[in-house]
This record gives sequence, structure tokens and C-alpha cells, in this order.
Amino acid sequence: MLVDTSDCIGCKACEVACKQWNQNEARINQEPGTYQSHPDLDAQTWTIIKFIEQDDKSGMSQWLMQKHNCMHCTEAGCVTACPTDALQYSDYGVVTLDKQACIGCAYCEPACPFDAIHVDKSAWGQTAQKAGKCTLCFDRISNAMQPACVSTCPTDCIKYGDRAELIKWAYARVEQLKAMGYENANVYGDKELGGLHELYVLLESPETYGLPVNPTLSKRLTFWKYGLQPIGKALLGTAVFGMVINWLAARKTFKGGHPPHHEPGAEMHD
Repeated sequence: MLVDTSDCIGCKACEVACKQWNQNEARINQEPGTYQSHPDLDAQTWTIIKFIEQDDKSGMSQWLMQKHNCMHCTEAGCVTACPTDALQYSDYGVVTLDKQACIGCAYCEPACPFDAIHVDKSAWGQTAQKAGKCTLCFDRISNAMQPACVSTCPTDCIKYGDRAELIKWAYARVEQLKAMGYENANVYGDKELGGLHELYVLLESPETYGLPVNPTLSKRLTFWKYGLQPIGKALLGTAVFGMVINWLAARKTFKGGHPPHHEPGAEMHD
């Protein structure tokens, strides 16, 4: 997928299409002082349009828009952090999430440099806490359909297709934008983390949009995935290892206060 931010008009049609197709709960949480509908992504909100206000060279205020969702990294921190292999690399460059295997440990959250995956902590006491993120509409693209956000975009600023062709188009578009006076125009996602499968044509530098300039996976995270996890599963067995991780995650959730929906006055013992 490629998003040409220069053609985005901030209509949020992609947000609505994502909610409708994936049957995610509508959670309206308006960001104060902006046109942005949600302050951040969450387990039920997989796509948002970010609104960034800044002054241009003449001192006039301008809005920059950015469609934000999972970047489907070739070297994904969430896949590396997941202790149950609920997150995996799949066809079409998609990072898939198996919610049946997800134990809600939330180790994927800090491992993602784009803050694009979250555990639904509001589900406590009702259903199991599970992670949620953009799937690149894997169920659609595996049936020769475009992602829902692509099919609904009125300006065609969201494109889906062969990655190499999209990258070629993106660099040509950047040259067009620079000729139009956007001297900071650039391509983001070509090389980052082994190459992202959510690419951008940006009008300004990546940090202007809150995107990390040189995202990397920590050595500790890599050692956890390919060093400690295999040892733990070999010694304890996969099922027991998963139970231990789940117990540790539960303690982390309780630490510092009550879980969501805890009834006032009810006792809770460690």
C-alpha cells in the first residue's frame, strides 16, 4: 500500500471503511484542538487520519494529513516480541494476527516503533483481552479485492499493488512535488526495517509526521525472540511457557491499580 499524503484531503472515508469492513466498535474520542477524530490508534481503531498543523515558508498555517495504521514491516518488532507466535509474516507482505493465539500480554505494543498495535484492555471481565491492528484487509486481497480503505478513497491517494512498482511511482511523484516547490518531499518506507509494506510520499520530513527516522529492532528484543523463547519452550513446553507469559502479563496489568471495570468497593487480592 502507498499513501500519497499530498493528495489526502482528510475526509476520513478510509477510517469509516476500515471500521465497517472489520466490524470494529465505533469509539469517538475527538482529539482536542484538531480535526483528528481519534488521538491514537487502539485495538478497535486500526486506521486514523492524522492532522498536523504547521507554518509554511511564508508563515501561513497549513495542514498536513497522514493516514496512519500498521506498517507491515519486513522486520516487525511485534512479530519479534510475540511469545505465542500470534503475530506472523504472511503472503503479500502482511503481518497477520491470530487472535485465537493472542494472550493479551501486550509485549507487542512497546515493540512497535509506529504505535500501531494495541491490546483491548476495555475487554477485561467481559471477554479475553486481545490485540488489534490493521490486517491490510488480508481477507480481501487474498480474494483479488483491494483493501477497503483503497476502494473508498475519493482522491486515489491510497494505492495498492506491486511494491516495486509503487516505489518507482513514489520517487517519480517526489520529483514532481519538488518541481512544484515542495523541497522537502520524500519517500518513506522503502528501506526502513527491511522495507515497509505501507509506503508514504511525504511533503515534509518523517519526524514532522511523528514517524521515526531510522527505526531499528533492539538487540534485547531479538535475543528474546531467538534466544530466550526457544529455550523456554524447550524446557517448559509451548503450552506451559504460554501460561507463564500470560501470568506475568496479568501481574503487569494489575500492578499499580485495578483493571478496567473493577467495581468500586470490591476487594482485590494479589
